[in-house]
Amino acid sequence: MSKNPTETHRDLFGIESRIKIVPLGGMREFGKNMTAFQWGNDIIIVDVGIGFPDEDMPGVDLIIPDFSWLKNQKERVRALFLTHGHEDHIGAITWFLREHKVPVYGTAMTIKLVENKLDDSGRGARDQGSVIKNPDLHVVNDGDRIRAGAFNVEFVHVNHSIADACALLIETPAGNIFHTGDFKIDYTPVHGLPIDLNRIAQIGSDGLLAMFAESANVEIDGFSPSEQIVGETFTELFAKIRGRIFVSTFSSNIFRMQQIITAAEQFDRKVAMVGRSMLNAFEAANSLGYIDFNKDTIIDIKQINNYLPQELVIITTGTQGEPMSALTRMAYSQYRDVAIEEGDTVLMSSSMIPGNEKAIYRVINELFKRGANVIYEDLADIHVSGHAYSGEMALMLNLLKPKYFIPAHGEYRHLYHHAKIAESLGVKQENIFLLNNGDILELNNQHAEVIGFTEAAGVLIDGSGIGGIDDLVLRDRLLLADDGVVAIFIVIDSTTNYLAAEPIIEAKGFIYESEINQVIKICHSKIDNFVEKANRKKKGKNKNLKDRIDSGQLHQQIRQVLFELTKRRPMLIISTVELYL
Repeated sequence: MSKNPTETHRDLFGIESRIKIVPLGGMREFGKNMTAFQWGNDIIIVDVGIGFPDEDMPGVDLIIPDFSWLKNQKERVRALFLTHGHEDHIGAITWFLREHKVPVYGTAMTIKLVENKLDDSGRGARDQGSVIKNPDLHVVNDGDRIRAGAFNVEFVHVNHSIADACALLIETPAGNIFHTGDFKIDYTPVHGLPIDLNRIAQIGSDGLLAMFAESANVEIDGFSPSEQIVGETFTELFAKIRGRIFVSTFSSNIFRMQQIITAAEQFDRKVAMVGRSMLNAFEAANSLGYIDFNKDTIIDIKQINNYLPQELVIITTGTQGEPMSALTRMAYSQYRDVAIEEGDTVLMSSSMIPGNEKAIYRVINELFKRGANVIYEDLADIHVSGHAYSGEMALMLNLLKPKYFIPAHGEYRHLYHHAKIAESLGVKQENIFLLNNGDILELNNQHAEVIGFTEAAGVLIDGSGIGGIDDLVLRDRLLLADDGVVAIFIVIDSTTNYLAAEPIIEAKGFIYESEINQVIKICHSKIDNFVEKANRKKKGKNKNLKDRIDSGQLHQQIRQVLFELTKRRPMLIISTVELYL
């Protein structure tokens, strides 16, 4: 492997040849990871994930990367490479493949999850995969190298909270780039081998131009615990619990699933699973031979009434308090096949994603009300992270020794702290880039700089999955949620230019019903005054009453009155009808 192919091809590329790196998602945020790498007329894409909406995005189901930068370069896109199968790395693939018919490369579990998405013919925002015909999917193994235009891409084994996660070594004519994907260092993984530190060290010894690295847990010192610790905790807890055991966990974490099944078998319990994503992940992992269990251990959820409480373990989705998840619906007795009962124990085997705390604690409270005993991360070691801590990040930097460093996968503070670690380990400050989504970074062995930017704010998707939602729609939704709506219906007699009837005024979500009558009375008076003034004006444009109202004059006056009376700014809708009698 050449340390820097530019050095051996100066006549072809020249010493000033550079590669472009364009993050289209995953910078200064969690989610919608997507990065483009360009050399001349060749572009490859790494990951194409979804993000999740903030609380100021009502009605938005998910966010996908903005593909605008690729729109006029479709013929240059050579391939899509996937680091692993989490939604924030593959979730937007259905939208991407509609526009870009390119080969897709990923490991076995990753491609299996992609196939599940592409086989889905539902109507939800994420369920549009069946419209993509004959996708060009390729399963690769650790160590495989794929040629894509000017690029060679090697899959390097890492540990994460999903099977078959990989980092990528991207060989380019300008030098080699290492993309960590999501990773941790686990010397005793539940399934498969430890991270391939030998290969990673060799890549560093060969010379590395740039490192693109995740930063999620940079604020936590030391090294992340092994997944096996959770299995030991399950064994201890299962030995003590006498009733039914419910375990909520991320559906894609088949290592956690395996340890739950192993502990259940140890204590002669049957295992049932609930939640669509949980069942899909189990079927995908089982089809690949990634889960070991006795044939009679797994039962259908409809069979649980055939067993005593102490003979059951139920694995469920709903770790983040999602309203439609199986655990939430069970907590509120809205799940058809099973409900939480007194004497049940619920193990919340996951971390709380920032922003979800209220929803999670709401479900936990409801579970306690139902008489269940709830054990979560604060009370026992029933979860470990799939992301590296700061010590693991430092080790990777020491092994790879990149010239340029680009922290990714985190909010600004995470990127900042990761950059500080790199600087403390010898990476020059001017060679560290805290990029925004859409920044266009050009680099080679001599120089690196941000030369421009492209649109990469993300595309908001609602339940239809048909198209994006613009800022005006969001603004209206927020306005409705905050201050409600006032609708005024006005009928005008065209022959007299006066009102044909008293205006109808309706208010929803605005103020208390006991206060609305006085406000409506004042609005009626304001409308009457407006009509009188309009008819006194003999000259000028818009002397027709309907034209005056439609011009927005009355809208501004009523809006001002409403604010003066209530200190609120509801959405105001004024409709006019003109009668010709």
